[in-house]
Amino acid sequence: MLKYALTITIFFVSLTTYAQSKEVGVKFIDTPITIDGSLDEPVWNETQVATNFWQYFPTDSIQAPYQSEIRFLYTDKTLYVGIKVFSQGDDYIIPSLKRDFRAGGSDNITLMFDTFNDGNNAFLFGSNPLGIRREALVSGGGTDLRGFTTSWDTKWVGETKQYEGYYVCEWAIPMSAFKFREGETRWRFNSYQFDTQDNTRNTWINIPQNQFIFNLAYMGDMVFEKPLGNSKSPISVIPYINAIAGQDREIPEDFTEIKVGGDARFTIGNSLNLDVTINPDFSQVEVDNAITNLSRFEVGLPERRQFFIENSDLFADFGDPRAANPFFSRRIGIAEDVEGNTIINNIVAGARLSGKLNNNLRVGLLNMQTQKDEINEISANNNTVIALQHRVFSRSNISAIFVNRQATGNETFVEPGEQYNRLVGLDYNLANQDNSWNGKFYLHKSFSPGVEHKDFSGGARIEYNRNNWRATSATLFVNEDFNSDLGFIPRKDIFRNFSKLERLIFPKSGAINRHIFSLNSFYVWRPELDFTLGDRTLSPQWEAEFKNTASLAVKPRARFTKLFDTFDPSRSEGLELPEGSEYSYNSIELEYNSDRRKALSYTSNATYGDYFNGEILTLRVGATLRLQPKLIIGFNARYDKINLPAPYSDNDIWLVSPRVEVTFTKNLFWNTLLQYSTLQDNFGINSRLQWRFAPLSDLFLVYNDNYFTDTTFAPRFRSINLKLTYWLYL
Repeated sequence: MLKYALTITIFFVSLTTYAQSKEVGVKFIDTPITIDGSLDEPVWNETQVATNFWQYFPTDSIQAPYQSEIRFLYTDKTLYVGIKVFSQGDDYIIPSLKRDFRAGGSDNITLMFDTFNDGNNAFLFGSNPLGIRREALVSGGGTDLRGFTTSWDTKWVGETKQYEGYYVCEWAIPMSAFKFREGETRWRFNSYQFDTQDNTRNTWINIPQNQFIFNLAYMGDMVFEKPLGNSKSPISVIPYINAIAGQDREIPEDFTEIKVGGDARFTIGNSLNLDVTINPDFSQVEVDNAITNLSRFEVGLPERRQFFIENSDLFADFGDPRAANPFFSRRIGIAEDVEGNTIINNIVAGARLSGKLNNNLRVGLLNMQTQKDEINEISANNNTVIALQHRVFSRSNISAIFVNRQATGNETFVEPGEQYNRLVGLDYNLANQDNSWNGKFYLHKSFSPGVEHKDFSGGARIEYNRNNWRATSATLFVNEDFNSDLGFIPRKDIFRNFSKLERLIFPKSGAINRHIFSLNSFYVWRPELDFTLGDRTLSPQWEAEFKNTASLAVKPRARFTKLFDTFDPSRSEGLELPEGSEYSYNSIELEYNSDRRKALSYTSNATYGDYFNGEILTLRVGATLRLQPKLIIGFNARYDKINLPAPYSDNDIWLVSPRVEVTFTKNLFWNTLLQYSTLQDNFGINSRLQWRFAPLSDLFLVYNDNYFTDTTFAPRFRSINLKLTYWLYL
């Protein structure tokens, strides 16, 4: 009888744990606080304390053994945060002195503020025991890593001091860094903390392990002593000057250039941003990581340009991000020359209005003009995106989008069918109160000259995530004439289904913290070809996550492919497999990731099996050596050995990319990335020295060098940039 009573008690305790409600008061003050990491002002002792943190890892059912305490004060212009983080010692892991670090594998504490109380978007601020700061935006309810954006920047200050058994963070965040409704008295709030010595991850609101640690469904409240006023955000002006010298060593030709431009930011009310850019330059943006793409289709790479970052989810989270995304911001400023090569297409100017009109309605308007390039037969284009998002129920929303690409010149090389491309779409995004159910339902239509039918795309995705079970089913279609010039649509004339069922098991003892058993299926049919099956993948998988943060995965796959076009799987420009041929092939993948808390951590991956009508062996390895907090040396390599029967070609494909990151101080950084790719026939060097001489103001020295690698190590392109940006508040 006692056993059944205990079981019932634990059941109801677990229900109340995950449905817990917590709040902390935010005290109003009239005088500023000195930010020194001491919390020695008497007023700090008059505040309520947010404490009683719960473990998230290695278990989510007990209180954290080493607690954190968070206090809040505020004035009309500033939110002050005082944090005390207790630990078992002072052997902290702090990989580098660089801002915007990722939390995994290091000691830190992070706070998230849902200022509109909608469970969909939040501002994130964090610090580590050395006082290195980070800020980010969380979108999409925190249900996907794509919704975690560290490229966002804002001005704020913070200091940290270490004491015996704990460290203290003291922050001052301008109210203008947030967006919120005037007169608001309550924000949703949560915090998570990583402790590498105790090997725990802890959260103020208890979050089940089957959810992401930054999930916005699980938050408490911070209650302001009096209603918030107007944040009175200043106008931000960010001019730049960039001196460039380069050599195009294929022509050959030397060139020099001085570019001047900049950005400006205006806050309209408390909730809308107007961003304006003139002659933008992105030369200091970190280069893309080279990839080995063995598929038949284009691969999308993440946006890194600051202008497109804030509220990016409002524009980019329509449709399916990997199969039918109507707006992909990387299309703006990129074009194809007469030979089909991807080149930079200069942006003349642009404006971007985004934010909330009220607690339920978000709006986004983007307009950018690109420059004419007659030599490469690229027309000037005006690019417009309008997005609306209205919240329904607790965390769901209905969204609408309009995309327009319009040629603005009268160039003779512009074909009649290329004068414009337009798209309208409607999405419903589902997310319930505790995120156990979420999904998406959408329908989009494109408009192109001469196209009158078969120009739709639509889909439905539903996900269940509760306790020890996770399930996903997603179906979409893309008509053969559906098109978005500003979108990402790698395949057309498809009807696709992806399904995944996962079972999570948490052992009560032993080295393994969690087992994940899953069954995945992926099907693609061609509707215009009598629904002929084009692709099928079946994959039962097992993954083990260890208590020391390491992981191990085994992924067998059984595949079927029918080629509708000729294709060379070896990617060696050899004899292509014929159109209409069919292939069934099996493979197995093994992956291991080591404990990231170690000074030397690594990941290894091996795939072996059939590959179309031949075989493939893929080996991948990555290693990171941390000499904290000044130096990080990283190394990534991938080798693909493809063997096909005669008369088809074999190939050995290498991708090697070492990286060195030196953080001399909190304001002086030097990063160098080398990339060698036999598939791209390129060896590239990108070396960037950054001096942050004032808040969000930088001097960059960037060196780029590229070489052909196919037969001889021939020079390709070289440039050096000296760029100065300065953030002014007016």
